[in-house]
Amino acid sequence: MENLITVLPAIALRGTTILPDMIVHFDVSRGRSVKAIEAAMLHDQKIFLITQKNPEIENPGFMDLYQIGTIAYIKQVVKMPHDLLRVLVEGIERAELLSLEQEFPYIRAEAALFEKEEGRGLAPAVKEAMHRSIRELFHHYCMESGKVSKELVAQILNIKDVDELMTQVSVNLPLSYQNKQRILEAVSLEERYEVLGAILSNEIDVMQIGKELQKKLKSRIDKNQREYILREQLKLIREELGEENTSDAAEEYRKKLEKLEASREVKEKISKEIDRFKSLNSNASESSVLSGYIETLLALPWDKRSSDSDDLKEAWKILEEGHYGLKDVKERIMEFLSVRKLTSKGKSPILCLVGPPGTGKTSIAKSVAEALHKKYVRICLGGVRDEAEIRGHRKTYVGAMPGRITVALKQAGVSNPLMLLDEIDKTSSDYKGDTSSALLEVLDPEQNSRFTDHYVEIAQDLSEVLFIATANDIQGIPRPLLDRMEVIEISGYTENEKEHIAKEHLIPKQMEINGIEKGRLVIQSAALSKIINLYTKEAGVRNLERKIGQICRKAAREIMENGKSRVVVTGKNLTDFLGKERYNYLMANKKDEIGIARGLAWTQVGGDTLQIEVNVMPGKGELTLTGQLGDVMKESAQAGISYIRSVAGEYGIKPEFFRENDIHVHIPEGAVPKDGPSAGITMATAMLSAIIGKAVRADVAMTGEITLRGRVLAIGGLKEKLLAAKYARIRQVLVPKENEPDIQEMDKEIIDGLTISFVENMGDVLEEALSK
Repeated sequence: MENLITVLPAIALRGTTILPDMIVHFDVSRGRSVKAIEAAMLHDQKIFLITQKNPEIENPGFMDLYQIGTIAYIKQVVKMPHDLLRVLVEGIERAELLSLEQEFPYIRAEAALFEKEEGRGLAPAVKEAMHRSIRELFHHYCMESGKVSKELVAQILNIKDVDELMTQVSVNLPLSYQNKQRILEAVSLEERYEVLGAILSNEIDVMQIGKELQKKLKSRIDKNQREYILREQLKLIREELGEENTSDAAEEYRKKLEKLEASREVKEKISKEIDRFKSLNSNASESSVLSGYIETLLALPWDKRSSDSDDLKEAWKILEEGHYGLKDVKERIMEFLSVRKLTSKGKSPILCLVGPPGTGKTSIAKSVAEALHKKYVRICLGGVRDEAEIRGHRKTYVGAMPGRITVALKQAGVSNPLMLLDEIDKTSSDYKGDTSSALLEVLDPEQNSRFTDHYVEIAQDLSEVLFIATANDIQGIPRPLLDRMEVIEISGYTENEKEHIAKEHLIPKQMEINGIEKGRLVIQSAALSKIINLYTKEAGVRNLERKIGQICRKAAREIMENGKSRVVVTGKNLTDFLGKERYNYLMANKKDEIGIARGLAWTQVGGDTLQIEVNVMPGKGELTLTGQLGDVMKESAQAGISYIRSVAGEYGIKPEFFRENDIHVHIPEGAVPKDGPSAGITMATAMLSAIIGKAVRADVAMTGEITLRGRVLAIGGLKEKLLAAKYARIRQVLVPKENEPDIQEMDKEIIDGLTISFVENMGDVLEEALSK
């Protein structure tokens, strides 16, 4: 192949490629390009058009241009506003760029022309095959695109020469400048055939895929339009019938569902229910039921959590400020916080606070919630006897509702609140189910991550809920339920603790409630001590707060009616505020007496002392028990008399004594029921004292269960019993040896002023109790 070399003015084209036989106009604005046009017009109107590789380059060099360009003839130049030239050119032939002889003031390029080969060396059959192939592809392309006019298509399809056919197809196709450059660079007929065939085939494939996608999109749009039209028609029909439109409510539910923080499983279930609701007639009874159900599901905090505090110092400060004492509860909460801070999770404990009324069990739960920055919800279980109260009713029933656990979660608004189960020992059961059994799943850490409410029907995760239960009597809690909780016993407060609580919490609280400013009411320590001992009789401080409230109201009246600036309550004027003293502790007897022994008892309002009286009289050997004693107490008395008969010889008691005399055991305050084994040694001591005529020391009190062989067994409620002994001015208390660890754990304040004697058998008891 022989090349003819020529030097011509050149223009670097941006974003366009001009092919041989192509007549096209383009705008020229760059200075070099304008000067190149002027130079060409002064010579033979021929110009070399080369495409830039990167259209962004303002002044391209040799390396920035494609190597193959087109020599074109300038047919027309029109000057446009803003120094623009519009040039009409006709492509003549391909040429190869060899070098740039000059770049300024315009580009002069050295180009090599290609010798026309017109498919030399190709068999006629090959040319015919190429012709047919390009013709078919072009026809197919025109059918698919519809962009080329029918007249032009017919004109091009009638061309017989394969070279001319490919040239015309290339010129008339709406191709990108990159594809046109590929055609331009295909110098030989075979190369041009391959490039043009590949481009046509690719364009046909792209158009077919585009048409399929458009068809799918159109069908989807048509479907949506159809649904919209049908919905609007349905809406109008319902409006004509006077029915409410459920689709509006369903759309509201959909919006709420999108914002709901929940798992995919939960969202799918709610979505199905919304679809069901949408299809229902608004007047149907099921519509309102389903609406309530969906609203409940959307209101539950499935995956919504509050961020808990992990500041140990702040938590301890809040617990200390809110409550005086309750050391065990505070320490357990601090342990939980510490573990969670170390492990970043930590299982929530399930605590059960057991203690007398008024000891702060419910209020400490509020302080714990505040210390942990948790939401607080309270569920009162007192008197609950239906299992559905916990698990909910199945929604098929009329008036069905979710259970109290679910309602509490909904109320809290988060899935990790502090939930107080108040009065858990007051639950009961009937034919509708056992409430405590329903609580087993709730309070089992291994099961409560999948708790299912009958109404909700979707498993709820309760594993992050901090449960705190309260109870007055541990005996009222079923054993399996008790086994799932960590029991913390809260015993009654000492007189000193009550004084602290009154000064730090109760008096300021009641003064604020009754509108008394600080400093205008003073309750002296002597008056406070009298209120605690003579006006209240309780383990907690509930009645104490009532009495302080009564004083505040009287003081408010004094301030308003008599214009007093300050009211002082003393031990002497206390009766003016509270009236006569309500209680008088049964103080220690002044002298030792025969047949009278002092016992210690535990009640739901704290400890108390029991004076046991025994009389011996001639009779038939009967044992009479009075004072409303329970079965266990009666059995303790019988065990005591059996023990005395077994050791009668040691104390000089004749065998016939028990046949010829009756023994009467009485415990005063006969209207008050009494039961329990802890008065066993007291009754045995009183009976033996009456039988042998030896006095029992008045300053000694005792507690302990007796066996037939005279052994003394351990008892409970020791703290409350010792506090009662202190109030009664008892000096010495006899306690079972087995309770020695309990004494060691007690605060010094409780046992201070008491002599504690540990006894193992009745011999030890009688040695200490009987007057010498």
